[in-house]
Amino acid sequence: MDMSEEDIAEKNYRSTLPGPLGVVDTWISRVEAIILAMGVILMAINTVANVISRFAFGESLHFAEEINRILIIMITFAGIGYAARHGRHIRMSAFYDALPTGGRRTLMIFICLFTALVMFVLCYFSIGYIQTLYGRGRVLPSLSIPVWTIYLWVPIGFAITGIQYLLTAFKNLTSRDVYLSTHVVDGYKDTETEV
Repeated sequence: MDMSEEDIAEKNYRSTLPGPLGVVDTWISRVEAIILAMGVILMAINTVANVISRFAFGESLHFAEEINRILIIMITFAGIGYAARHGRHIRMSAFYDALPTGGRRTLMIFICLFTALVMFVLCYFSIGYIQTLYGRGRVLPSLSIPVWTIYLWVPIGFAITGIQYLLTAFKNLTSRDVYLSTHVVDGYKDTETEV
């Protein structure tokens, strides 16, 4: 199986940020990649095991749905930081594209700072939600895991995404180019793979 240049670049990700910011960015990137890869692999194994159990023994694994629920939450909230790091979030850029480079950079800095603020606010509220769940003392029926623990990924994901947007704002403040993330320069490729 051949890897594309983009896959190789993501596998060997090294932050372009200076000093400790680059170290933090690279470390978070590697942790996210491991979480996402393991989450998807475990979900596939769990689902296949459940299907085999259903056909071989006539009964589903009683814990399979709960495990997939945990993994979906983990993958989703680890994935938002990963998407921000690689400039993969959906964006509507009609007005943005019409601006000159300086205007796009200024607008991108504002967008990144505002998005970081939103992520940190959501992180704050998700912590409150987890505290509420903790107070209720509910557990998952099959696994007997406290429900609040499976939502720990939510504030972690929001915090990492907020940090990533702050780093992108910093990158735009210190660069002449416009960056969608700390290493993705704004622009469109004129290839079919981009579509």
